[in-house]
Amino acid sequence: MLRSLTLGAVLLSFVHPLPAVQRRGATVNPDAATIEAFKKRIDVYVSLHRKLESTLPPLPKQTTPQELDSHERALAKLIQQARADAKPGDIFMPSMQQLVRKLLAPVFVGRAGEQIKSEITDNEYKGDVRLVVNGRYPDEVPVSTMPPQVLASLPTLPEKLEYRFVLTSLILFDPHAHIIPDYVEHAFK
Repeated sequence: MLRSLTLGAVLLSFVHPLPAVQRRGATVNPDAATIEAFKKRIDVYVSLHRKLESTLPPLPKQTTPQELDSHERALAKLIQQARADAKPGDIFMPSMQQLVRKLLAPVFVGRAGEQIKSEITDNEYKGDVRLVVNGRYPDEVPVSTMPPQVLASLPTLPEKLEYRFVLTSLILFDPHAHIIPDYVEHAFK
């Protein structure tokens, strides 16, 4: 009897070889491919950044603001030369731009959302800002703070890059080169 129960259990395992979750129609994240493609593009940029930064003389432990600015500008020039053909959407491809807007939409809803918008735009530069891929982050525009709710909604970035806002555009900010590798216009309304 025990032998026939064991044989029956083995036979049943062949009838339903898929895990229970797959048999019940597990949901698949429809945005996973977009996020994966975005992360690969980020990795390519960060690899380039590291490679180019390694060609520059290292900064001394005690740097002056002028030394730091010179280093940033030298790195920016190298990145700009290496990515001479870069354009909007190279990192934030169109599907990722749409996903960013979708992920951020719930963050900016209601009274709490209005407060978050206010935090982002409170110290914002009021003049005209033209974003340029690989362009220097505008010196006259304060670097925005990033509310934790926004960061929690977006894919995590490696330490060489940060998310920031310039007006309603979400940018990738490379603080070591002080440039904008890419951006999403109208990330929130």
